[in-house]
Amino acid sequence: MSYFSRRLGLSLIAVMAAASLSGCGVNTIPTKEEFAKKSWADVQAAYQRRADLIPNLVSTVKGYAAQEKSVLVEVTEARAKATAVHVDAAALSNPAEFQKFQQAQNNLSGVLGRLMVIQERYPELKSDQNFMALQSQLEGTENRINIARRDYNDAAASYNLSLHTFPGVLWAKTLYSAEQPMQLFTATEQAQSAPTVNFDASPAAAPGSAPGSAPPSKP
Repeated sequence: MSYFSRRLGLSLIAVMAAASLSGCGVNTIPTKEEFAKKSWADVQAAYQRRADLIPNLVSTVKGYAAQEKSVLVEVTEARAKATAVHVDAAALSNPAEFQKFQQAQNNLSGVLGRLMVIQERYPELKSDQNFMALQSQLEGTENRINIARRDYNDAAASYNLSLHTFPGVLWAKTLYSAEQPMQLFTATEQAQSAPTVNFDASPAAAPGSAPGSAPPSKP
C-alpha cells in the first residue's frame, strides 16, 4: 500500500470516527451548556438595564416626593445590594450563589414596586414627562427580565436533562464528569415575578362621586 493510500485511509477513518461520535451525542452536553450560558448573559443584561434606570427614577420621584425618604432609601440600598451580587456562568451550578443572586433581585423588585405606588399620591409626578418616559422604559425592562429568565430556565433545564438521560448520561459519567446541573429560577412566596407597575390606575371613587373628583373628607 502506498503512502498516499495509507494517508487517505487514515483520513477516512478519522472522518468516520468523528461522525460516529457526533451521532451518538458527544457534543450535546457542551452545546447545551454554551446555549444556557448565553441565555444567562441575557438575564444579567436585562437586570443591569433595570439597575441603570433606577437612579434617574429615584431622582425624579425625589423631586416631587422628597418626604417619601424611607422608600427612596430602600430602593437605593436594594439596588446597591443587587448590583453587588454577581453570578458568572461558571457558578450557575452553585445553589448558594444562585439563591443569593435571586434573593437580591427579588428584594429590589419588591421595593421598586412600592416606589411606583407613590406616584398615585402625586398628580404632578404622574404628569412629569421624564417620569412618564422612565415608566415606559421600566415596563419594557420588566418584560425583558421575565422573558430572559424564562429562556434561561428552558435552556438550563434542557442542559440538565442531557446530563441524566441517554445517551448524554454516558458522556456525563466519562468525558464530562465534572459537569453539574445548573440552577433554575423558582417562584418565591411573592411569586418571583416582576412587580406589577400600573401607571394608569387611580384610587376608586366613592359611591355617588363624580368621575375624577376627590374622595369625600371624613366627618
